[in-house]
Amino acid sequence: MNSYITHLECPRCGLQYSSDELHNLCSCGSPLFARYDLDAMSKVISPDDLGYRVHSLWRFKELLPVKRPENIISLSEGFTPVIQSQRIGPDIGLESLHFKDESNNPTGSFKARGLCLAVSKARELGVREICLPTAGNAGGAAAAYAARAGMKCHVFMPSDTPSLFSEECRAFGADVRMVDGFITDAARQMQEPMREHSWFDVSTLKEPYRVEGKKTILLEIAQQMNWHLPDVILFPTGGGTGIVGAWKACQELKQLGWVKRFKMPRLIAVQAAGCAPIVRAYEQGADTATEWEHPQTTSWGLRVPKAIADFLILRAIRESNGLAIAVDEESTAQARTEAAAKEGMWIAPEAAAAIAALKDLVGKGIVKQRENVVLLVTGSGLKYVQN
Repeated sequence: MNSYITHLECPRCGLQYSSDELHNLCSCGSPLFARYDLDAMSKVISPDDLGYRVHSLWRFKELLPVKRPENIISLSEGFTPVIQSQRIGPDIGLESLHFKDESNNPTGSFKARGLCLAVSKARELGVREICLPTAGNAGGAAAAYAARAGMKCHVFMPSDTPSLFSEECRAFGADVRMVDGFITDAARQMQEPMREHSWFDVSTLKEPYRVEGKKTILLEIAQQMNWHLPDVILFPTGGGTGIVGAWKACQELKQLGWVKRFKMPRLIAVQAAGCAPIVRAYEQGADTATEWEHPQTTSWGLRVPKAIADFLILRAIRESNGLAIAVDEESTAQARTEAAAKEGMWIAPEAAAAIAALKDLVGKGIVKQRENVVLLVTGSGLKYVQN
């Protein structure tokens, strides 16, 4: 058996759907989660079985939704390195800081994980054309996997996005449409042609499977740390698939019993000061986030004024005793330079924002010296050279 998936379920209202049919959101408007028979899986598979498998996220195939191996569309995504900090961690007083370096993924970012799963499952369910709005990296990943699957991909992108992102999408054969405004405007512009042509929407958390790809980040961290979990994980957060996926993976690992002395990591969402709807909602004690007006940041992946999964992001933060924090542009730029000079890592600005946030949290004593910290480097900085 390749997958123990049983059904889809709404984490808000509990309504269940078949995983053998195409679905976007629940009827209540919530994202849907894939559910698995974890009790059955735990009886036949153990962590020891994973050690000699393929070096990609597909080593966790039983915890992924694709049922037939011939539908897997792969470019060897995942199983990215966990790199120990040589200078930034010690300089700010941390005994254990590691970077989960997602720049090693196809198309240079962690978006490859989610779109790999979305495209693979869409192929299994007969989809021929997909569409999505993007701040950049998701569009490139979607276009690459669609090309490999023989699908048509339609990408809607803010017109001020650095041109390397749109050039990448076009190179993979995608139909790219530039839209004035932000990713929310691109999403609105996409609706009419999507309905007219029956394209399948693979927007962030508007289908059930991108989050399944992102949860493998946490699964890999656990395996790479000998089935222990760190105390703190920092996530640059726009649409929030990364932090929601990690929260879901923690729940699944706890039920499977694979993690030694299970304790939920504190999940920290990092946003830009110029676009911080999750931070504002967290500080106000709200369960959902209102749309951020006039977002301003050059961390393009963080320029998401309204996330459909806002309530799930906030739930993940609070249930893990984490928090949400915003950082300014100057601190982000400084951290990006520092990562290159001190760690030899030329990182995306979204990841640099997380470094800036970590420095602030350590300085305030919120993250402690002896805590084991992992920071998610969401992607390479090479696509941002025009900024």
